[in-house]
Amino acid sequence: MADTDTRYMALALSLGRRGQGNCWPNPAVGCVLVREGWIVGRGWTQPGGRPHAEVEALIQAGELARGATAYVTLEPCSHQGKSPPCAEALIKAGISRLVAAVGDSDPRVSGQGFERLRQAGIEVTVGVLAEEAARDHAGFFFKTELGRPLVTLKLASSFDGRIATGSGQSKWITGPEARREVHAMRARHDAVMVGAGTARADDPSLTVRDLGVAHQPVRVVVSRNLDLPLISQLATSAAEVPLWLCHGAGADVERRQAWEGLGARLLPCASRGVQLDPQDLLQQLGYAGLTRLFCEGGSALAASLLAFDLVDELIGFTAGLGIGAEGLPSIGALGLHSLEAASRFDLIETRAVGGDVLHRWRRPT
Repeated sequence: MADTDTRYMALALSLGRRGQGNCWPNPAVGCVLVREGWIVGRGWTQPGGRPHAEVEALIQAGELARGATAYVTLEPCSHQGKSPPCAEALIKAGISRLVAAVGDSDPRVSGQGFERLRQAGIEVTVGVLAEEAARDHAGFFFKTELGRPLVTLKLASSFDGRIATGSGQSKWITGPEARREVHAMRARHDAVMVGAGTARADDPSLTVRDLGVAHQPVRVVVSRNLDLPLISQLATSAAEVPLWLCHGAGADVERRQAWEGLGARLLPCASRGVQLDPQDLLQQLGYAGLTRLFCEGGSALAASLLAFDLVDELIGFTAGLGIGAEGLPSIGALGLHSLEAASRFDLIETRAVGGDVLHRWRRPT
């Protein structure tokens, strides 16, 4: 039974990942219904967060759900929200057993979904592939428990850690294969974030392109003074693709009105010295519903997040060229005086992507 449970839960997890990036503020859950050794229903959280994975699987299974085992990557919800609770839907469908990877830390659900199912006479098993599920749902847990999204910091740099030449040229340090990989990563996150310097220097669109992806992540630009060009790719697309601008209290009123007129959403954030407070910045983004945030720099924003220990995963793309000390470093000044004060991450993956090297690092657990 243990091997069977693991196999079906692995499938449920793979299904759940299909929802990553387009179902926030809800978690990206996967569900598989199995009856007498046959898969009778599959589902994952749909765009916008509804229908939930369990409902999708139950609709597909129909009457075949009766007597089936439900494999879900997260505890079924037990509260009445915009849709009825999934725990109740599973009970009404007549499942005989529930296998869950992890419980839900949301106080409206935590433990109550399992208890409701047990009271209905349904056998409940918890903890199958729990570690994998905890990683998949980390962004949702962060928002629920810490009030902020999970933060992935991506940096594409030269062999000597530069993201631009001394003159500011940065296109392209890495090759087309690496850039395509980055687009796939953007698609799996709720939002893509850059600092004002990057927005001014690169005039990025920050969209997912050439992958056949229907949805687009929210574009977030951090600019304390809103000193961003009103003639840019971000400005011209603000009405079509969500654009959120995080700014300080002192931002010019006319600039605020201009960006709002273009369709951007403004998020006022607290300041810390000459920069926005990165902790308040992430709290504001979490309050707005984001669970998974993909930060692409620049150097000052990267340093700010690292200095306050707000980076959960590091992704580096390293190219085989040297730019030299006059180039712009990928991470700005951190003010460290000892190696012991530097945050260390655990290496998760290293592989070649075209002519570049991808390396992923994760915060130690």
